[in-house]
Amino acid sequence: MAAVSLRLGDLVWGKLGRYPPWPGKIVNPPKDLKKPRGKKCFFVKFFGTEDHAWIKVEQLKPYHAHKEEMIKINKGKRFQQAVDAVEEFLRRAKGRDQTSSHNSADDKNRRNSSEERSRPNSGDEKRKLSLSEGKVKKNMGEGKKRVSSGSSERGSKSPLKRAQEQSPRKRGRPPKDEKDLTIPESSTVKGVMAGPMAAFKWQPTVSEPVKDADPHFHHFLLSQTEKETGSTSIQAADSTAVNGSITPTDKKIGFLGLGLMGSGIVSNLLKMGHTVTVWNRTAEKCDLFIQEGARLGRTPAEVVSTCDITFACVSDPKAAKDLVLGPSGVLQGIRPGKCYVDMSTVDADTVTELAQVIVSRGGRFLEAPVSGNQQLSNDGMLVILAAGDRGLYEDCSSCFQAMGKTSFFLGEVGNAAKMMLIVNMVQGSFMATIAEGLTLAQVTGQSQQTLLDILNQGQLASIFLDQKCQNILQGNFKPDFYLKYIQKDLRLAIALGDAVNHPTPMAAAANEVYKRAKALDQSDNDMSAVYRAYIH
Repeated sequence: MAAVSLRLGDLVWGKLGRYPPWPGKIVNPPKDLKKPRGKKCFFVKFFGTEDHAWIKVEQLKPYHAHKEEMIKINKGKRFQQAVDAVEEFLRRAKGRDQTSSHNSADDKNRRNSSEERSRPNSGDEKRKLSLSEGKVKKNMGEGKKRVSSGSSERGSKSPLKRAQEQSPRKRGRPPKDEKDLTIPESSTVKGVMAGPMAAFKWQPTVSEPVKDADPHFHHFLLSQTEKETGSTSIQAADSTAVNGSITPTDKKIGFLGLGLMGSGIVSNLLKMGHTVTVWNRTAEKCDLFIQEGARLGRTPAEVVSTCDITFACVSDPKAAKDLVLGPSGVLQGIRPGKCYVDMSTVDADTVTELAQVIVSRGGRFLEAPVSGNQQLSNDGMLVILAAGDRGLYEDCSSCFQAMGKTSFFLGEVGNAAKMMLIVNMVQGSFMATIAEGLTLAQVTGQSQQTLLDILNQGQLASIFLDQKCQNILQGNFKPDFYLKYIQKDLRLAIALGDAVNHPTPMAAAANEVYKRAKALDQSDNDMSAVYRAYIH
């Protein structure tokens, strides 16, 4: 089979790691994003998402030649949106071409008309006309060159470098000007395909790990940028581009705990085609999911014994232990090969104890606490922090894609619990500071709304800041993240610091404010209700 030649501007199907093929366009990479060593690859910006990556040539296919094939195997909503974005791009490009063609025709007609009028003139006048037309053509040519050069400069001089220096989270985003890149699609193909298109197989990449990559993040590499110091920066690939077109695992999935987070997770697992059996301490919560196609488990032990992988998401260390070690608990259903994934936010000692008892029965264990809130859970946009059995982490691939936008593998059991507590410690302390600032503004005669407007225009601007301030200004504390749970996480984070003799004075101060809010009966309200601790 002859090789397909690709070049800048081509529309392609690109395959990134374990993700399904996605429509994209070959574009100029940012100047400071070095090309990976090894096999030939192109920098591809994916449609319908902010993702872009270096993709090996063998993982690329021409867009038009494989469009029908890809649409047949991918049916997700986000995938269709991406295809629609490609078609819209092509329509705009065609419109520009037609406009350009029409303008060229008008110019030609005007020149022909001018020639007709000038035919009776003398030979000298004809020569003048010819010279004049030559200058026009030359100037038009120079104009085209300048436009082309300008487009090239816009494509290469991206604001991405500045964004990277300001925020590492934005490092993987495409240059803004690429959105307006007007390079027409090339259809250059060297040779003719010797067989049917179906014979063009994606090459496996699992056996080709990126050199010098931190093994904790190997599974989600988007780019590898070598700094002057020689260190390697690894960025997690955002899966939002593809979690609308997931191929669900054929393994039977169990889920224990249908609270604020668990409910959204299960809903997304079902939407993406997974076979799910559910259990909840309050059985009535299972009814809605049974209607959506889930199966009902009578006890945690029954769910584990009938499923291949069982997830659990409960409130605290005591609940996590009771679920595993209690009557008809998880441990009673564990036998060799059964898999248990604990998504609860607990301390490292608790998760280590649970891992030991599960493994002692021949089971496989993974901790996978999630960062987010009820809305992000419902939207399938959680961030998953996993540690433990690496093979089980891989087996959970389609499930993690369904429930989250990004997942990280952090190594041995206990690491994810520690990282999750640190993340929530920062979040809880920030929330207390927001509440403190709003109350100080009020008592000093300043407008709270104006304070929010100022913050939203500054470096602290974020969805979290805006939503929590709006909750306070509107007096709406419907729980998106329970106050009692963020206080629990602060308490556990402080204990984590104590265990390694590390001071956590900011977290300790915030914890006291949340404890006061709990004393004011705010436990079951949103964490933003910590505001009430300052006004009573």
